[in-house]
Amino acid sequence: MISFSFEDIAILLIFFALLLLIGFLSSKKSKDATDYLLAGRNLNLFLFVLVTVSTWYGGILGVGEFTYRYGLLSWFTQGLPYYFFALLFAIFFAKKIREASLFTIPDKLFEVYGKNVSIISAVIVFILVSPAPYLLMTATLMKEIFQIDFLTALVISFILSGSYLIRGGFRSNVYVDAFQFFVMFIGFIIAAVICFSSLGGIEFLSANLPSSHLKLTGDASPAFIIVWFLIALWTFADPGFHQRAYAAKNGDVARWGIIISIFFWAVFDFLTTSTGLFARALFQELEQPVLAFPLLAEKILSPGLKGIFYAGMFATIISTLNSFLFLSATTLGRDFFFRLIPEVNDDRLKLFTSVGIIISGIISITISYLIPSVVQIWYTIGSLFIPAIIPAVVSAYYSKFRITKNLMLIEMIISLLSGTIWFFIRDNFQNSFLFEIEPMLVGLSAAVIIHIYGLLRKFSLSDQ
Repeated sequence: MISFSFEDIAILLIFFALLLLIGFLSSKKSKDATDYLLAGRNLNLFLFVLVTVSTWYGGILGVGEFTYRYGLLSWFTQGLPYYFFALLFAIFFAKKIREASLFTIPDKLFEVYGKNVSIISAVIVFILVSPAPYLLMTATLMKEIFQIDFLTALVISFILSGSYLIRGGFRSNVYVDAFQFFVMFIGFIIAAVICFSSLGGIEFLSANLPSSHLKLTGDASPAFIIVWFLIALWTFADPGFHQRAYAAKNGDVARWGIIISIFFWAVFDFLTTSTGLFARALFQELEQPVLAFPLLAEKILSPGLKGIFYAGMFATIISTLNSFLFLSATTLGRDFFFRLIPEVNDDRLKLFTSVGIIISGIISITISYLIPSVVQIWYTIGSLFIPAIIPAVVSAYYSKFRITKNLMLIEMIISLLSGTIWFFIRDNFQNSFLFEIEPMLVGLSAAVIIHIYGLLRKFSLSDQ
């Protein structure tokens, strides 16, 4: 049973009040669409790092569950591959993206592959940046702490993450997430320090954890690990990375901002992974491993400190929730309304993006209310939609990997359809090795095969 003292509630209310205060104080009337969507492309290195680090960890309850179930395998699959691909993104893409001076991924694909590919990519991006999983997690914690009904918790969670964005746009997003960077680190530093000091450190973990939990690869099969490394390819097509690279003051800020962020991700991963390991060592058989962090806090943290830790969890989730909410709204405003409605000019783009925040919020509230499963939302979205956009993004910035517009359109459609079809028929092969093939592998294989065909065709024509 999880209980909260007056001190805990007071700390959380202060955190929420500061969050809203910073959001509204940092908002100001934007001069134009660039100012509203990208803070005038003037993001310095300090703010770039804070917002990039804080928005990377929205699924904090999932991190606790994964670590509880699998131990260090959580870091090996959820941390290490992302460092690697983020480093590649910094080296090979960050400067190119900033120099392009666009707004979104579909903007670049429109420039290279035309309107049809751009519209399909906008649909994919809109789904990939759905704030629904993070809204669901925020509301779930809100419901348990304040004992309110779930729909009310969803609405309050949207207000906490989206109200200031309507006026302040990306600038408010940045300053709120910069504040939440410090809150999330403070919360988990407190938990990790108390775990190590009061429970016995490495000796305690070694004595109370299954041996597989202290192995990097656990007892996982190579196929399982490979799939998670492939999922990390999402980094190349992460709309948040592209958004912040477009918003950076220059290409060097974009490149070094990501490289420095990797260091802070590694530090935060150490804090969350070690805390998750202590939760597994303390509670051998949890019926709901997703509650590993909250139950650990209940066990080891005194009143007041528990409130700070919960503020850290809220900060970790809301920093991603508000970023995804704004990305989703930007996709609606810039990549749908702006592209499809002739009379939507640059001056009206801010208005349509503001409306997009409300539309995205309503959609996310509906999804969260009807599908109360974060894991199911993540698995479905990631498996089906990531493979269709990665080759398009890579080839858009490197001309030697480009194929024809029509073939790229076919590639994206077939990749989506093949992965989706396999997702629905896969259960029919439960007694076969085919059941082990993930839908993502099917979609990615289809995309790669078609892309290779397109490259071979291009090279053969150029030789004639």
